[in-house]
Amino acid sequence: MQHKQPIGVFDSGVGGTSIWKEIVHKLPQEDTIYLADIKNAPYGERSKEVILALSIKNTEYLISQGCKIIVVACNTATTNAIDVLRANYAIPFIGIEPAIKPAALASKTKAIGILATKGTLSSALFARTSSLYTTDLNVIEVIGTGLVELIEGGKLHSEELFKLLKSYVQPMMDQNIDYLVLGCSHYPYLIPVLKKILPEHVQIIDSGQAVAKQTERILSENKLLFEGEKEGKHTLFSNASIEVLQALTEDVPVNRSVSFLDF
Repeated sequence: MQHKQPIGVFDSGVGGTSIWKEIVHKLPQEDTIYLADIKNAPYGERSKEVILALSIKNTEYLISQGCKIIVVACNTATTNAIDVLRANYAIPFIGIEPAIKPAALASKTKAIGILATKGTLSSALFARTSSLYTTDLNVIEVIGTGLVELIEGGKLHSEELFKLLKSYVQPMMDQNIDYLVLGCSHYPYLIPVLKKILPEHVQIIDSGQAVAKQTERILSENKLLFEGEKEGKHTLFSNASIEVLQALTEDVPVNRSVSFLDF
């Protein structure tokens, strides 16, 4: 039956595992399949046409594996491709985009920072969302060039990453932000480093828990939730090196397999 089928998740690399972990935590009984398109990362530096083609490729593989819903765990793919995916495939899609609304509504200093990829910040969807909530705010947008590559390269705790990240958030601190919105699914892995850089009063917002709640809601509305007692089976694939994907998901040891897949 369809409700027993897996949840599909894809990203340009390992960053979407930050979203995937929230889904596994929220829906521990559900099976999942995760695709890390590492050989084509980062999507944020690619053209809209290439991002769309890659998103379609990932979608069609997950559908071929019987997935009942697909989570586009990539801000860039969401903002550039999800409208086309929803128009062309019958299953539900969950997307992610920078959590601008809660930051904008809660800011006391009326200044928020957004750290995201070029592909997200230049998209029409981001522009629409930003224009709805930030008309009275000072919004400091910074493209996090090079951060995805360092995370994918296993250099999360390197001095190189620390210095690069500080150079990106310093202009935000100079303008007295009190919220920092993370606009890339890789960036939640930067939170421990960011907390060493940012003043204590600056709140960091990412989309992981909200995406997990939305996934549960859409599954429930479509009568696709698996309501048995079993623990989910989690199959993660990379089309390049599997070492970083393995390392970043070791804290989800139950029924988890990580392997290479040429997709």
